[in-house]
Amino acid sequence: MYGCSIRYTRANYYHIIPKSTISMSLNEPAQDGSEPVFDESSGPERGVVPFRKSLSVPRPLFVPPLNFSLVEDGIYRSGFPMPINYPFLDQLNLKTIIYLGDIGYEKKKKKDDKKDKKDDKKDKKDKKDKKKEHSTHEIFENYKAWVATTDIQFHHLVMHSSQEPFISNTHEETQKALITALQLMLNRQNFPMLIHSNKGKHRIGILVGLVRKMLQGWCMSGIFEEYEKFAMGKSEFDLEFIELWQPELTYDVNWLPEFVRV
Repeated sequence: MYGCSIRYTRANYYHIIPKSTISMSLNEPAQDGSEPVFDESSGPERGVVPFRKSLSVPRPLFVPPLNFSLVEDGIYRSGFPMPINYPFLDQLNLKTIIYLGDIGYEKKKKKDDKKDKKDDKKDKKDKKDKKKEHSTHEIFENYKAWVATTDIQFHHLVMHSSQEPFISNTHEETQKALITALQLMLNRQNFPMLIHSNKGKHRIGILVGLVRKMLQGWCMSGIFEEYEKFAMGKSEFDLEFIELWQPELTYDVNWLPEFVRV
């Protein structure tokens, strides 16, 4: 390395310092008039001056949630945030979080259905489901507790995972959740905003697909391509739902986001 010397410390860190600095310290006498003393035991090079190891505070890790991506300016999408993702989300200065999912609703439903299960095989399965459900519920409660420490407006819109939304008995509830989410996205006062589901694939894929079709006028081929990019495969029922469903939305023209084209 030209014009430089490598300083080696016991902590195995390398510090590059100009040779002129070393030569100056070698030639100049000490302030008290005595000859300079050098300790060569701290490094492989002759004339390396040892120095104290400084303490440094490690930088926080910023880890985005699963399938995190930018939808439009002020709108992000992802899977369910975990505690390791909270410092990253703090940096986004979010005003609104929309969760499309059924965590928290499933627990109540399973408790009601448990009365109808009597045989041993089903009881064993129930115990496994209950253990898994408890873990999921605990994660959700921790997540809500973190949100409560912020100024973020949290909207939990119940939307069940279904392969056939047009025949599902929760179809009406799904439509209501999507309409609410779309209307929140039509108000830029709610930005920056995070929209997420459990994995950030199908349910969020439907919502983003509706935004592309209804608010931005994308062609269906582009919408399907974006959906498949995150879903890692096709879901014919979801794509059919995006293409055919045309809800009526209400919004304030004064607060429409700039990305709205239609």
